Amino acid sequence: MLGSRLKIPQLSTGDLLRAAVRGGSELGRDARKYMDAGKPVPDDLVIQLILSRMQQKDCENGFILDGFPRTVPQADALDKAFKVKRIKIDAVISFEIEEHELLDRLTGRRVCPNGHGEWHIQFHQPSNPGFCDVCHAPLIQREDDTEQKIRVRLSAYRKDTEPLKKFYADLKLLRPVQADGPMPAVMQLIETTVKELS
Repeated sequence: MLGSRLKIPQLSTGDLLRAAVRGGSELGRDARKYMDAGKPVPDDLVIQLILSRMQQKDCENGFILDGFPRTVPQADALDKAFKVKRIKIDAVISFEIEEHELLDRLTGRRVCPNGHGEWHIQFHQPSNPGFCDVCHAPLIQREDDTEQKIRVRLSAYRKDTEPLKKFYADLKLLRPVQADGPMPAVMQLIETTVKELS
């Protein structure tokens, strides 16, 4: 929603990796070796992918990074790569939400298997429940959206990702946003945060 309102793209590293693999680029072939082996894609490859994507015309006025960095070493590597390219991060938005609310949101998420979007069984149903509004394919639950896997991810978040708050707070870039309200209210908070940057 923010990308749409600011007319800038949302760069989801997961989506970028999957697209690079599907497209068969050299970066995609390198990334696929790790993904097929169930290993994390090395940070330098992900950063190369982001830097490559940023060269496209729709990124001229900015972009939103989603899903990266996830650790302090990744943030440090990204910061160094951005300094070389003279790219400045305006803000890092941290969505603050209670764990039980997060579980409800993630376990209810359903996605189009053809990449046309995502919905929610409670908060954001498609026109025809259970089917994609774009291609009408049956929606699926991502493998990592089960409660058991979410709890594993939350544990990894507390260990590896939560320290990013201090990293970006020290750089005076962190902007916490309370995210446990309805989507329009959260969007209003985000827009207020972004307006305060200019």
